[in-house]
Amino acid sequence: MSRAYNFCAGPAALPEPVLRQARDEMLDWRGTGMSVMEMSHRSDEFVEIAETAEKDLRELAGISDDYAVLFMQGGASGQFATVPLNLLGENTRVDYVNTGIWSKKAIAEAKRYATVNVAASSEDRGFTTVPDQSEWNTSADAAYLHYTPNETIGGLEYDFVPDSGRVPLVADMSSNILSRPVDVNRFGLIYAGAQKNIGPSGLVVVIIRKDLLGRARPETPTMMNYQVMADNASMYNTPATYSWYLAGLVFKWLKEQGGVDAMEALNYRKSKKLYDYIDASGFYANPIEPRFRSWMNVPFTLADDSLNGAFLKGADERGLLNLEGHRSVGGMRASIYNAMPEAGVDALIDYMAGFVKEHG
Repeated sequence: MSRAYNFCAGPAALPEPVLRQARDEMLDWRGTGMSVMEMSHRSDEFVEIAETAEKDLRELAGISDDYAVLFMQGGASGQFATVPLNLLGENTRVDYVNTGIWSKKAIAEAKRYATVNVAASSEDRGFTTVPDQSEWNTSADAAYLHYTPNETIGGLEYDFVPDSGRVPLVADMSSNILSRPVDVNRFGLIYAGAQKNIGPSGLVVVIIRKDLLGRARPETPTMMNYQVMADNASMYNTPATYSWYLAGLVFKWLKEQGGVDAMEALNYRKSKKLYDYIDASGFYANPIEPRFRSWMNVPFTLADDSLNGAFLKGADERGLLNLEGHRSVGGMRASIYNAMPEAGVDALIDYMAGFVKEHG
């Protein structure tokens, strides 16, 4: 079998140079005689790893000193509760936009703590588009406005940053963070599960404007309190040290590639050639309005669903792994995050074309 390419939506592929460095440093990090997994999080060695990772992330994403950067345990789903607990304060009303399954999950969790106004939804259109912001029914007194810029399961991605006025804008960027430049200053809070474009699972990055700290509800668990995490450099308890270390290696790798500007060019090229092939094939289809097609997650269906099994079997045999779509939508899904080389997309297109010749 030729080289394998992992199209999994998450935990997703990591850059091969990062995996090789982690392998080489597994037993002995820089002559310390210890693996990073064995280090005390209070040690000078790990503090250096942590501080360097934050510094590199700030450089990559253009994060100013007006924002705190937190490396917390868990994934984005934990933030569905953490966000309202920290940002509500004495308010009871929040705005959410519903554009897919992860939006719906965030809304359901927020309803446990607040009155949720669904300011806009594309559920009646099968989550194939983003409602025009002129149609949004937002609240001037909301504690925040939450949206999901990229819906990993449905393959829908915003091509704009919403204007939230004076209301803090909150974004779940788990599946598209660092894939293209974003003006962080337009957001009150950004959170991202690590296991797609940052590193392995077990870690979530939170970027929060400092003036939003200190608003946590009294019932907020200490480990979920952003102010506590900020005051303790994300080390109130033992953090996910190895995931943090690997995230730092990914940040270094991204800088070596040319940063998020270079990733934007690469990701646009990868996604465009895949969508162009799907549209021209007459055999494969993607349901999303072209303007809002995700650069990171490309779902597609075959002309005949009975061929799905054969398609997946052939793909596995060729080292094109984890292409089965999410159980809630079916079909196929190719996740082509930063770590997916363009050669992987080329290999997938070649296979798809050969499958059409054989079965079309």
